[in-house]
Amino acid sequence: MNDKENNKGIDYGMGTVNIDKDNNIRFGVIHQNEVLQAWCDSSEGFYPCDDCEVAEDDRENGGCDCCEPTSFVVKDGEYIAESDDYGDIFITKSPYYTRAQFCSPCAPGACYLTNPCDDGEKAYCFGPDWFEDGKVPYPVYKVEDDTRIDKVE
Repeated sequence: MNDKENNKGIDYGMGTVNIDKDNNIRFGVIHQNEVLQAWCDSSEGFYPCDDCEVAEDDRENGGCDCCEPTSFVVKDGEYIAESDDYGDIFITKSPYYTRAQFCSPCAPGACYLTNPCDDGEKAYCFGPDWFEDGKVPYPVYKVEDDTRIDKVE
C-alpha cells in the first residue's frame, strides 16, 4: 500500500458540508467518464426555468429558448446524484459507500471516489452495476449492514 492509500487528506469542510447529517456519510465525487454509459442512460437534465411558459415536456425536448439544463441529475429512489460543469458527479444518497480521500478545497468535506483510502471517511458511491463489466475502482459496502459487495465470492 502506498502513501496515497494511507493518507485520507484534509477535511476542508470541517465536518459541516458535503455530508449527510443523518448518518455522517460524506458525499462521493466521481468523474462522469468513470460511469459514462450508465450516467447517460440514467440521468436527466435539470432545468432551472420554472417560470417559463413553455410546457415542461417541450422544455426538456429543446423547445425552450430561455433555458438549458444547468446540470444532469439522478433521483431514482436508490440514488441521488448531480453533475457539475466540470464533469464531476456528486452522489448525495446511495445504498452503498466506500472509504476514500477527501477532495481538494473545490469540494470541501466530500471524498473523491477514485482515490480509495483504507482509513478514509465513508462516502456514498455507485454500485458495481454502474461500471463496465462491474469493475469498480474502489471497495463497495452496503450502507444498511456494512457488507462488502464488490468482491466475487
